[in-house]
Amino acid sequence: MARQVAAHRRLGQTGSMKQLYTTLGPKRADELGMILPHEHVFVDLRTPDQPGYAQADAADVVALMAPQIEAIKALGVTALVECSTGGVGRRADLDLAVSLATNFPIVVPTGNYREPWIPSWVRETRQAQLADWMLRELVDEMDDSGVPAGWIKLSAGDDGITDLEVRILKAAVEAAKQTDAVIGSHTIKGRVVMDQLDIIEKAGGRPDRFISIHTQTEPDFEMHKAVAARGAWIEYDHIGSVPDEDVVTMILRALDAGLESQLLLSHDRGWYDPAQPGGGTPKPYTVLSESIIPRLRAGGVGEEAIVQLTHKNPFEAFAR
Repeated sequence: MARQVAAHRRLGQTGSMKQLYTTLGPKRADELGMILPHEHVFVDLRTPDQPGYAQADAADVVALMAPQIEAIKALGVTALVECSTGGVGRRADLDLAVSLATNFPIVVPTGNYREPWIPSWVRETRQAQLADWMLRELVDEMDDSGVPAGWIKLSAGDDGITDLEVRILKAAVEAAKQTDAVIGSHTIKGRVVMDQLDIIEKAGGRPDRFISIHTQTEPDFEMHKAVAARGAWIEYDHIGSVPDEDVVTMILRALDAGLESQLLLSHDRGWYDPAQPGGGTPKPYTVLSESIIPRLRAGGVGEEAIVQLTHKNPFEAFAR
């Protein structure tokens, strides 16, 4: 089955139509509806040198996470973006197992997280070789799973991007230029996002193919607008972790500022954690559908804008 998925992916590569590359093959916009752009099925936040890192039985992961997927399917969600990248337990094979068990497409990233979650092989690899690795995963498959990477996920230090993180970012730009893959970065401070955009532009990349993940953690809303003015996507992905009224207030502020076509909304929730007994207790991906969208409607946000935020924006961000 995995090899068939990979073949389906390669066949879809020949066309010029934008497609979302998933565990179940390429998907067009007309095949999809609501998409959650930042969630986790499987994460290991221990560093890669720890015993048992990223190890779990597929059946156990499916048993814990399939009900979470079925819950959002019942609410009309049609795809999910997995944000666990290299260094924090990326397991494309486990994403595929959950995807096949639920007949639900998942978009998995190539790339690597920030220090100290960068494995030794990445530290020792030159930029050109890292770019080739990411490119290979984007156009073929990840870790013999049969699943192609759908996008590139990386990160930068809270106090500034390090030399090693710059090398990973520049490699990502090279892979992105050849595939139109979007680059998303876990970056806490807006000024570091601006530094990343400078690096991307200098390397010949496109700011509009960059996602500022965790934009909500930057307290200065003017910085949200500044990042968007560069062309980048901004992502509010703390839904379910703070009071709903705070989330709605932030979204309405962004809409009032004209950021509707560049805003992504998600939970940053889940997940099976191999460091916890039985994988831990997952946090559901349902808050956006069950609480936030109804509150937005009650606050006067029209259906066209809601579809823009939850259907069109995530597809445009991640499709290539």
